[in-house]
Amino acid sequence: MNKVFPSCEAAVADISDGSIIMLGGFGLCGIPENLIAALVARGVRNLRTISNNMGVDGFGMGLMLEAGMIASHTGSYVGENKLLEEKVIAGTLDLTLVPQGTLAERIRAGGAGIPAFYTPAGVGTVVAEGKEVREFDGRSYIMERALKADYALIKAWRGDRLGNLVYRKTARNFNPMMAAAARCTIAEVEELVEPGELDANQVVTPGIYVHRIVLGTKYEKRIERRTTRGVTA
Repeated sequence: MNKVFPSCEAAVADISDGSIIMLGGFGLCGIPENLIAALVARGVRNLRTISNNMGVDGFGMGLMLEAGMIASHTGSYVGENKLLEEKVIAGTLDLTLVPQGTLAERIRAGGAGIPAFYTPAGVGTVVAEGKEVREFDGRSYIMERALKADYALIKAWRGDRLGNLVYRKTARNFNPMMAAAARCTIAEVEELVEPGELDANQVVTPGIYVHRIVLGTKYEKRIERRTTRGVTA
């Protein structure tokens, strides 16, 4: 089955108001830049987003925030986005912060069909408020529910027309687990190849998890901060 869409705009055309969307990436590494831009152009509202972080002001998910598209967000780190802070304080955006490892496991559980699990992370803190606490072998654990989404927007390095994906180094991050946890996974890739051209041993996300694939263009691949120092002889 050829899963290639002609453009990012076509790939996100049916995402509607109120959808739950997972977005891959860690910081600004491995984010679906082109799919985010296409979604912003659509102007959908009241989205419930799940991502490790919210990008930065003026780029990535920060563009979605500035466009007023996000009603709630579940993630681990939001310290690079001033606008998000302002919206949370004003009560116009519902924010749920989750320990990073717990977030990853909640997404993985959603893709694996596991409804909930127990973890010691957050016991005795605000993270545990309202959650079931049980003791195993003398240690307390809190129950965390799995996370699923209507759509997952992810980024890979290379992909074929069947949706098989290969990631490049740390840009892999949250993308593979999100691909398995959504009803519809949309992947943008830097290189699109024919079936059989990918090294099967390098495929991380099998095509069975990918419903749409599109070739991205004009990647900025920003880094959050660049620090340099002079080299002394």
